[in-house]
Amino acid sequence: MLINCIHNKPNFLLSKAIDLKDFTYTSALFGHIPEPNDYAFNVMIRGLTTTWRKYGLTLEFYHKMKSLGLRTNNFTYPFVFIACGNLSALSFGRVAQSSVFKIGLDKDEHVGNSLITMYARFGKLGCARKMFDEITEREVSSWNSMISGYSKMGFAREAVGLFKEMKDAGVEPVEMTLVSVLGACGDLGDLSLGRWVEEFVVDKNLEMNSYLGSALIGMYGKCGDLSSARRVFDSIVKKDHVTWNAMISGYAQNGLSDEAIRLFGDMKEAGIDPDNRTLVGILSACAPVGALDTGKWIDKYASERGLQHDVYVATALLDMYAKCGSLDDALRVFEEMPQKNEVSWNAMISALAFHGRAIEAISLFKRMTEEGGVLARPNDITFIGVLSACVHAGLVDEGRRLFNLMSSSFGTTPKIEHYSCMVDLLARAGHVHEAWNFIEKMPEKPDEVSLGALLAACQKCRNEDVTKRVTQLLLELEPSNSGNYVISSKVYGKLQMWDDSAKMRVLMRQKGVSKTPGCSWIEFENRLQEFHAGDVVQDSSTEISKVFRLLNDDMKREGYVPNLSVV
Repeated sequence: MLINCIHNKPNFLLSKAIDLKDFTYTSALFGHIPEPNDYAFNVMIRGLTTTWRKYGLTLEFYHKMKSLGLRTNNFTYPFVFIACGNLSALSFGRVAQSSVFKIGLDKDEHVGNSLITMYARFGKLGCARKMFDEITEREVSSWNSMISGYSKMGFAREAVGLFKEMKDAGVEPVEMTLVSVLGACGDLGDLSLGRWVEEFVVDKNLEMNSYLGSALIGMYGKCGDLSSARRVFDSIVKKDHVTWNAMISGYAQNGLSDEAIRLFGDMKEAGIDPDNRTLVGILSACAPVGALDTGKWIDKYASERGLQHDVYVATALLDMYAKCGSLDDALRVFEEMPQKNEVSWNAMISALAFHGRAIEAISLFKRMTEEGGVLARPNDITFIGVLSACVHAGLVDEGRRLFNLMSSSFGTTPKIEHYSCMVDLLARAGHVHEAWNFIEKMPEKPDEVSLGALLAACQKCRNEDVTKRVTQLLLELEPSNSGNYVISSKVYGKLQMWDDSAKMRVLMRQKGVSKTPGCSWIEFENRLQEFHAGDVVQDSSTEISKVFRLLNDDMKREGYVPNLSVV
C-alpha cells in the first residue's frame, strides 16, 4: 500500500517507515521514489546514522546526494560527521567540513556540535576546542559536546574546568552534562564536585535513572566512597546491567572482593543475566582473593553464552586463573582466544614471569612480536613483564638485551619501572656498581623496591660506598619506614661498621619511628588467628601449638637455618 502511494507522499511515508525501524522495507521504499529530493536523502541519512547505525551507507548516501547536485544543509552534516567519527574516517570528515565552510554553515550550532564530537572521537581535542570557541552563542548542547569529548578522551581536568566555566556562564547542565562531568570527577578523585552534582540532581528533582545513577555510583567508587555508592545503588528502583556492573566494579576496584562476589550473587537472584562487562568486573574481584570456584563458574557461564571469545572476558579469565595459581588454565584460555590484543599478551607474559617460568615468558614475547600485528605491539607494560621474568630467573644478559631493545627496536622510552627491574636484576646478580649506575640514569627518583634490592645486594657484596648512598636515598624517600633503619643497621653491622649501625638505631629513636612487629596469620577452624613477633602461645597443648611444631619441623627438613650473622 505504502509503495503504491509513494508517488503522492514520498517524504511523509519515508519518515514513517523509518519510525518502524525496518531497514529492508525503508530501503525498498526509497528505491521506488522516482526523483528523491534533498529532504528524502536527509531522512535516509538520519535513519542510517541513528536508527540502524549503518555509518558506511550514511556516507554513501551523502556522496550520492552531492553527485545528484542536491542541496546539503544543516540537517545533513551533523549525521555525516557522526558517521565519520564512528568509522574513523577523519579525511572524509575534513572534506565534508570544507563543504560546510563553502555553504556558510560553519556557525551553525548543530553542525558545530557534531564537528566537536567527531574531532573528540579522533583525539583531536585542539580542533574540537577551536570549533567550540568559534561558536558565538553556545547552547547547552555545545557545552555538552566539548565536556563529553574531554571526559571520554581522558582529559578530566579540562572537562571539570569547562564545566565550571559553563556554570559561571549561567548555563544550566542537563543529564548528559552531569554524566560526563561525573566521569571526570571519578578520574580526578574530585569527591566534592561529585557530591555537588548529586545535590544538584536532588534539588532539581531529576529522575535517578540507571544512566545518571550508574555515573554517580562509578564516581563514588573511583573516589573510594563505597557507602555513598551503595546508597545511590539501593535508591535506584529499576536496576539494569549498567547499574549492577557499576556497583560490582566499585567494590572490586576498592579491594572489597567479598562484597563484589556477594552482590554478583544478588544480581543472579534478581534474574539479571550477567553480560561481558559484569564478567570482567567480577573476575577482577575473584583474582585477589583466590576465589577459584567462582572464577570457574564464570568460565563455564561464558562458554555457555558464547562470551568466552570476547577478548576482554578471556583476558580477565586468564588473569584470574593465573592469580589463583592455575597457570595451565590461564594458558588454555589464552591459546583458545581467536583474537588477542596487547592486554591479553601482556597478561599472559606477566603471569608466566610471576610463576617463575621465565623462558616461556620470553618465548611468548617473541611470539607477540611475530603474531601480534598492529593490534598487539609490545609496549611499556610488555617490557615490565619480560624484564620481571629475567629478574626471577637471573637472566642478566637477556635483561640487558631486552632493555636496550625497548628504544632501539620498539621506540619505547624506558620508565622508572623498567629501570627498577634492571636495578633489581643487576643487584641480585651482584653487579652493585652497574645497578647504581642505572639508579643515577633513572628519569625520576628511584622507588623503594629498587633501592631495597640494591641495599640487600650491598649486604651480600659488603660494598660500603654504595651502601651509604642507597641508605641516604631510602631515608629521604621513606623517613617514617622503620624497615629502612633496621635493614641499614643490619647491613652496616655485617660490614662491621658498628658506629654507623648504632647511628641508625639512634636516628630511628630520635625521629620517633617505631618498628612494626612482624605479623603472621593461620586459618584454623574457619577462624583467622593472628600472631606477632615475640608472642608466646600460652597453652602448649592447643592444636595451634601443634601446627607451629609441624611448621618448624617442615622448615628444618627443607634446610632452613636462622641467619644470626648480625645479631
